[in-house]
Parts: sequence; structure tokens; C-alpha cells
Amino acid sequence: MEITHIESTERMSRIVKHNGTIYLCGQTAGSDEWDTAEQTRRCLEKIEGLLEKAGSSAERMLSVTIYIRDMKDFTELNNVWDAWIADKPKPARACVEARMASQNVLVEFSVTAAEV
Repeated sequence: MEITHIESTERMSRIVKHNGTIYLCGQTAGSDEWDTAEQTRRCLEKIEGLLEKAGSSAERMLSVTIYIRDMKDFTELNNVWDAWIADKPKPARACVEARMASQNVLVEFSVTAAEV
């Protein structure tokens, strides 16, 4: 079975496709100016764009793992997530508090989806 790598760098690929499944690299939107809600919105926009580029959509997500810098921001994240996912099929989801690679990153999303 073929494995397709899209938007690859020396370190990683933004999208990997294999056997009808799409894997996205971790999506972040770190900026000193953005709070958790805005970073979440920006990540979800990026996810939609990458899934479309890969031949899928948010409606085809299988699982999402969310890494959050501080669980005190869990409600803020969920308010944005709940509004965005409201009219879509719900993927399996996990949310984990994690130390991030940069102080500016408050949330990071890892997504697996099915091809159309």
C-alpha cells in the first residue's frame, strides 16, 4: 500500500495518507497576542484546510487528541470546540495537559481522519 506525504520538510510531513486514513501533524497557533480560545479557533481553521487539501473534511475525523498547556483553560477550549463541532459527527477525543515546545503555544491538536 502506498503512503503519501504532503508538505514535507526535513523534520516531518504536515499530512500523511495511508490506506484511506489521513494523519495530520500537530496543529498549533502560538502567539503572545492570542488566548486559548483564539488559538483553538485558529487551530480548527488550519485543520479544516489541511483535511480539505488531503481529500477529507472535519466531518470525516476519526480521532482528535488535544494538548493543553493548563487545564484551567479547559472550559475556554471546550466552548470553542463545542460550537465548532456542534453540527458535525463527533470524533473520539482526548484532552491532555502537556508541557509545550514554546511558551506561546497554549493548545495543540493531533487529528486522524478518513479519506472521502
